[in-house]
Amino acid sequence: MDSALLAELTEASGPPGAEDRVRQIVRRHLDATTDRVDDLAMGCLDGVRAAAGAPRGRLMLAAHMDEIGLMITHVDDRGFASFVPLGGWDARTLVGQRVLIHGTEDVPGIVGTTPVHLLDAAARSKAPKMDDLTIDLGLPGDRAREVVRPGDVASRVRRLAEVGDLVTGKALDDRVGVYVMLQAVGATGPGPMELHATATAQEEVGLRGARTAAHRIAPDVAVAIDTCPADDGPGTPASGPSTRLGEGAAIRVMDASAIGHRGLVDLLIALAEERGIPHQLHVSNKGGTDTASLQMSGGGAIAGCISIPTRYVHTSVEACHPGDVDAAVDLTVALIEEAHRLLDDA
Repeated sequence: MDSALLAELTEASGPPGAEDRVRQIVRRHLDATTDRVDDLAMGCLDGVRAAAGAPRGRLMLAAHMDEIGLMITHVDDRGFASFVPLGGWDARTLVGQRVLIHGTEDVPGIVGTTPVHLLDAAARSKAPKMDDLTIDLGLPGDRAREVVRPGDVASRVRRLAEVGDLVTGKALDDRVGVYVMLQAVGATGPGPMELHATATAQEEVGLRGARTAAHRIAPDVAVAIDTCPADDGPGTPASGPSTRLGEGAAIRVMDASAIGHRGLVDLLIALAEERGIPHQLHVSNKGGTDTASLQMSGGGAIAGCISIPTRYVHTSVEACHPGDVDAAVDLTVALIEEAHRLLDDA
């Protein structure tokens, strides 16, 4: 695993609608590995590679650049900024975090709460709500309002780190998916299908960018590359069916937003077995990915998802196993080379 590239991607700030810094990294890599890079509506980026010979269909890979974030609604006279969430937050995970606000300049802030010394017994037993939290800019009100205004967005600040056998940081959802896509495209040449490596925007607020991108690209086969919750962390069963870190790439069969195309699921399993790629199946009635937008846009597509199992999703300490990341890269490479089999068998 290229830790330097993954760190660059995860540490970049990119809330929904403000993915510019991540997009610059992605563009640099796609410029070097595809024939052209198109800017799409809503901030998506599409690297296009022509097929070797007459194209046997169009393959779209989609990995979202955005991370859960915050949008400022008000700055008060004390220099405290109120906000609304962008994406699915658990307020408990935001307490005590450092954030970066995209204002007229980059403005650091901290999310604090009332010190425990000042809380009564009843207050101590209550979990915080998003409405209870504010960002302390450390500035007088007038100065704070000069650099931060309503509508500015913020993201967490956290470095990628190694913890035991794992890597951990913020925004692995879904910068690790972007990483997998970039590495797989870089490891392959022109294949049987026209390839679209699409970095999508605003997934965390409704799978939005993928919908417009897929409508324009009109893929025959479309695969999202995203994280999936690992079922082996605290509070999960110690045994039984689950998606576990260190056991390979996850082939996503179903979630709350989409059921993967059966033929595509079977092809991914077959490719993993043929090439000796560690893999597991992810079946859930919760969560969702860009797959839903890919399979329902325009005339629809054969769609599914390759996932990287991840603990503590939507926190600042998301964690995944480098072996699973490498397996996801290998499986995506295999798909780029063999996805035409889905159309040949149709």
